[in-house]
Amino acid sequence: MLKSILSKINLFKEKRMNENQQQSLGDASTAIQAGGDVHYGITYTEARSIALDVAKATFYELTGVAKETAGIRVEEITEQVLKKISETNPEHLNKAVDPDFQFALSTVQKEYARTGDKDLGDLLVDLLVDRSKLEKRDILQIVLNESLDTAPKLTESHLAALAIIFLFGYTQNHTIGNHQILGEYLDRFVMPFKEKLPTNDAAYQHLEFSRCGSIMSFGERNLEQIFGMTYQGQFMKGFEASVLESMGIPLALYNQYFIPCLNDLTKLQVRANSQETLEKFLNANVLLSEDIKNKIIQLFNTNKMTDDEIKQKVTLLRPYMTQVFDVWTTSSMKSFTLTSVGIAIGHANIKRFSGEFADLRIWIN
Repeated sequence: MLKSILSKINLFKEKRMNENQQQSLGDASTAIQAGGDVHYGITYTEARSIALDVAKATFYELTGVAKETAGIRVEEITEQVLKKISETNPEHLNKAVDPDFQFALSTVQKEYARTGDKDLGDLLVDLLVDRSKLEKRDILQIVLNESLDTAPKLTESHLAALAIIFLFGYTQNHTIGNHQILGEYLDRFVMPFKEKLPTNDAAYQHLEFSRCGSIMSFGERNLEQIFGMTYQGQFMKGFEASVLESMGIPLALYNQYFIPCLNDLTKLQVRANSQETLEKFLNANVLLSEDIKNKIIQLFNTNKMTDDEIKQKVTLLRPYMTQVFDVWTTSSMKSFTLTSVGIAIGHANIKRFSGEFADLRIWIN
């Protein structure tokens, strides 16, 4: 079967060479041969043929109904993979002839043939499509290959935990500028997982066993504190406008660095969500003195909500967050740190429900 695949790949290459050689160019002319969409290299049909041959070459021989069921599932998941690659980056159909990609593809085919789990299939497809975008062997490619092996060992509860830990522990959305946007953000990225979060220790022990992360023996991350640091600007009590004058902050800076307090419109607050973004904002103004910068940072860290008040505010915005806070507090979620594989799977699981997310290279590079 391996010889058959190699022979088919060579046949496709020879076919492409012959097609190129048959083109006739006049002076200063350009010829493009196309039947439907123009692809440089392997076509969708050719990639599909190779991909199905990979499945036949690598699977155990099954019999009867099991063989028929597995065959249907393999075709289904293969079509899903190639369709998504074709829609996003059709030139990556050339990966069909890459040995490492074929190994990754065979993992996806095998796992979906075994279980027929639609959710798992969608997750594996997203991971493999991300893998197809990589042109060379690097740390991200290695992590995605490992993630394809690891994801089938996890349940929906495990996947939900990885998504939420990744979202709150490793990301920050810089577009959140008010409570409405914060609520919409939670609806999109948290609500799909809230009913699936595991509370039992065994779930997090299994994630640790699967090399998705580790349970810290000391120290934990309070979810209220994470909100308070990552989105601090959403949880300010504000200060009187007279404070700016008493601190010697020029009136000309009021509109640039201050807004009405989101939680009390009679007061002001600093225009920033976190101290990190505030410092970048301030440092971008080369005319601003260090004294004024320090005073604005001082105001940013003045009169903040307590942890209890932050929790109350978030759950007032979205009542279902009460459940998320409870699971985080009572389970090992609060002390779980992710490995690169855990990050990749958590990232892919969020993309599965939201449709898009920031590039994985932000976290793995």
